[in-house]
Amino acid sequence: MEFGYFTLSDNHYENNARDANTFVSDITAEALYADQIGMHSAWIGEHHFNSLGVLSSPELVLGYIAARTKHIRLAPAVNVTPLHHPIRVAEQWATLDLLSNGRVDFAAGRGYDSREYAPFKVDFGNNQSIFEEGMEVLQKLWSAEGKRIDHHGKHYQFEDVRITPQPVQKPLPVYIGSFSKPSIELAARLGYGLIVAPFAAAMSYGGLRQVTDLYNETCIKHGRKPGRMMCSYFCHFYDNPQQEKAQRERQIRYYKECVIPAFPSDPKTAPKSYLYFVDMVQRLHKVKPEDLTENSVLLGNSERIIEVLKKVEAAGISEVILYFNVGLKPHSQVKEEMDRFMREVAPNFAGKHIERRKAA
Repeated sequence: MEFGYFTLSDNHYENNARDANTFVSDITAEALYADQIGMHSAWIGEHHFNSLGVLSSPELVLGYIAARTKHIRLAPAVNVTPLHHPIRVAEQWATLDLLSNGRVDFAAGRGYDSREYAPFKVDFGNNQSIFEEGMEVLQKLWSAEGKRIDHHGKHYQFEDVRITPQPVQKPLPVYIGSFSKPSIELAARLGYGLIVAPFAAAMSYGGLRQVTDLYNETCIKHGRKPGRMMCSYFCHFYDNPQQEKAQRERQIRYYKECVIPAFPSDPKTAPKSYLYFVDMVQRLHKVKPEDLTENSVLLGNSERIIEVLKKVEAAGISEVILYFNVGLKPHSQVKEEMDRFMREVAPNFAGKHIERRKAA
């Protein structure tokens, strides 16, 4: 099992003295550090207008990282595809794949915050349809092998288009970030991999094993070979009661101040495709520090985190991307915990990180 660095650049906190520019610089430094310590990948979220996060251009940050590294894989987490024309998305990420010598993992989703859609004049209520067609266009453009293609769909229409450059990887690895059954269905239908959040998997399906089974069954239904399954995890180390209290409170603050304001929460206004978020928000309103479990967060010393991740591995997950810098955790502490994870936890799992550490 491989391990990656993950962030949504959460900075929407009350009385927060950390400005967006500082945090984007910290995130970039952390992703570069992830490469140095042998992490497999860097997954950087896209958010706009400080609705939850502050990093609006993952492709530019990852381009900077690509120029300064040789190993780490480069991925958005996720590209909010309905906000962009798919031709431009195809061009940008194919270019990064070329310049990074085939290190791109492309991940897409439709987001969850209507405030990010409004200024771009994109219909949030209809974004499932926009998203699905956009992903189909990306697949056509990336697999065209330099040929010109036409597309006449509901949301996108064009003729005689060929993108340059083409991706180095054939095919370019693509993942759907999933909170819902329609996303699982889309990933299976198009032959894409899947990324899930354990806390959402637990709320919607019962756990990671159930999501893995559903995805595999859906792939078979569509005549597709199941792709690679990944999950994200919040990660906090502690070794004494005082540290435990601080880490649990940090995670709760993230839910209350960043997530709840961003998720659709009113059943009267939430689009039908987002109604499951309403239940999530209701549960998050009630969650207390002592309620945090392995269904959502890696909490504890190295032995405890290894124990949880062994279950994740057994559920069929190929890679876990780790969210260390959540809840205003100081930059220095983030790097310390990243290093501790790769020294004390990662060696208990087979993966490319073993080879990287031996070569270092």
